[in-house]
Amino acid sequence: MTVFEKIESLQKGLEETDAYTVGEQLKDICRREPECAPLVLTDLDNPDMSLKAAAGKIKAWADTKQKEKKAKCVCVPPDVAEGILRKFYGLPDAQDAGQSQPEPVTEAAPILDLASFF
Repeated sequence: MTVFEKIESLQKGLEETDAYTVGEQLKDICRREPECAPLVLTDLDNPDMSLKAAAGKIKAWADTKQKEKKAKCVCVPPDVAEGILRKFYGLPDAQDAGQSQPEPVTEAAPILDLASFF
């Protein structure tokens, strides 16, 4: 079973919940960084590492911010949620996960002079 199949099986019945969204974000991480997939797949076999448990970690962060700011509600930015998920599942930081950086351009691209078409 692939990590994507595992996540999708765990998402059944959780549609429109925070746990479902955690699954979507985990799939995004695993697509971008395939080396994270085996770690997530192994962790999801542990009931203490469920999608609901991960969503609980994100909610705890939001609850803390809500109390700090004395706000009625708070937003969890995607990069913050991803950081919480990376810590919870023991995934490497994005910059450490082998993400390839674009190659620098070493030679200038040819310039097209639009005036030459007139």
